[in-house]
Amino acid sequence: ALTRDLRAGSFHPPTMEMLDLLGVGETFRSIGIKVPHWQIRDRKDGVVAQFDLGVLADETPYPYRLHCEQFKLTPILYDALLAAGGQVRFSTAFTGMTQDDDGVIAEAGAERFTGRYLVGADGGRSAVRKAMAVEFEGFTWPERFLVVSMTEDLAKHGYTGNAYIADPEEWVAIFVMPHLGPPGLWRVVFPTDTTIPEEVVTSREFCEARLRGFLPDTASFEIPYASTYRVHQRVAKNFRLGRVLLAGDAAHVNNPLGAMGLNSGLHDALNLVEKLGKVCRGEAEDSLLDRYVRQRRQTNIEYVQAGSIRNKQLLEERDPAVRRQRLDEVRATAADPVKAKEHLMRTSMIASVRRAAAIA
Repeated sequence: ALTRDLRAGSFHPPTMEMLDLLGVGETFRSIGIKVPHWQIRDRKDGVVAQFDLGVLADETPYPYRLHCEQFKLTPILYDALLAAGGQVRFSTAFTGMTQDDDGVIAEAGAERFTGRYLVGADGGRSAVRKAMAVEFEGFTWPERFLVVSMTEDLAKHGYTGNAYIADPEEWVAIFVMPHLGPPGLWRVVFPTDTTIPEEVVTSREFCEARLRGFLPDTASFEIPYASTYRVHQRVAKNFRLGRVLLAGDAAHVNNPLGAMGLNSGLHDALNLVEKLGKVCRGEAEDSLLDRYVRQRRQTNIEYVQAGSIRNKQLLEERDPAVRRQRLDEVRATAADPVKAKEHLMRTSMIASVRRAAAIA
């Protein structure tokens, strides 16, 4: 069945523009929450800076982040794919492949599927990438991430719909999500020690203690769910081997601070199908697919990997002098209209999409 994944859920402006190209943007936006502002906070000192995506109104028709869980987008895309004549085979595991000058045969146990090209978009543990014998370069973060959902409306405590709390011991990332009606469900992410048993980390007592660490005593809330996952920073050494290509988490993974993983995967997909379509229609040589690799791999390294690592380092910095300097830099950026817009162009991923388009 379609996956119900509770991790991804923040969509940047260029991603919404791309969903319009697929004819599903309006439907998806109707079930999400528009988040035009986001904050960087310090656990002790409160708000360090607040950014307004409204300043991007001359750059995009969607100057905000749209918050909605990924699992609510997949049924919309599924229906659109079926309407376009596509097929989805559930419970059909990829087990291997062979390719020649004419096409690819994908194996799923005893079954064989033939095509001109094969795209591995099968996640961070990609079986397609492993069959390609492509190295997944990078590292795994030492901590485990805990995701807790809560019903307390954080807006009444001064939080924007997306906020990040810097703290050398325990940073926090906050996202509001649609849930039945306003004020929504608030998703909160913490780092946790991997030596603590899973059942302890996801217990109500442990989760409530983490939430009480930054909420006022007057807060009253329910905890509908809690889960954990490990986080990696990795990029495939190559996104292409002949007629086989990689996209999304199969090609690259990163930490969630900045909400760039899901978005960059969708950016891969739209970039690739535009080129793959031309090749399959005989409008371009298949060397055009190498441009996809150059564009998406380079921008992932320059923007997604570098940006998400930088975001995490900002929140968890332990050296008092370095910490003060970095937070002062954030304040200065937010206070300068030119620097603030440049920062928002990067963090909204508009800059990365334009950078990719400029790579020959």
